[in-house]
Amino acid sequence: MGKRYYCDYCDRSFQDNMHNRKKHLNGVQHHRAKKAWYDNFRDSAAILNDEQEKKPCRKFLQKGICDFGSNCRFSHMTDEDLFNLKRQVEDERQHREDSEDRIMPGRSIEEWLSRREKKRAALSSKGDLKTEEDSDEGQAENDTLQQLLSIPDLPPSLLPPPGSGWKVNMNTEWG
Repeated sequence: MGKRYYCDYCDRSFQDNMHNRKKHLNGVQHHRAKKAWYDNFRDSAAILNDEQEKKPCRKFLQKGICDFGSNCRFSHMTDEDLFNLKRQVEDERQHREDSEDRIMPGRSIEEWLSRREKKRAALSSKGDLKTEEDSDEGQAENDTLQQLLSIPDLPPSLLPPPGSGWKVNMNTEWG
């Protein structure tokens, strides 16, 4: 029977050849299905911005239905829908700001890295002498380490060593 092409956007398959694929990919139905798919992932602020720029659809406001549906160039949102969307955008913004404040309460990673580098340089120049100041910085460093661990998909080079230390394989021959 030959190869078939399946379009995930349109949930449709057809015989795969250059003419059929080009005809399908340039078709109105495919473009609408693709746009609808990507619209599912738009954030609330972008949707609100687009809806506020549109004029209200008179047919939708009068009859409650529009022949163009989601393809209508006018807004089908009522004032109440717009108000709820504004509130949702504001809640998301507030939540994002709150989570940023919790992750980095007044210290940036750059500041932590520069402090760490200065501390290492000072330790290497004067030996391994520790002071009370170093222990205070050690506590702050530990707090920052916890903040770093809260970042998802942290590279292995930034993960702390295990409590028992790194395993050393003595059977490995070098050279």
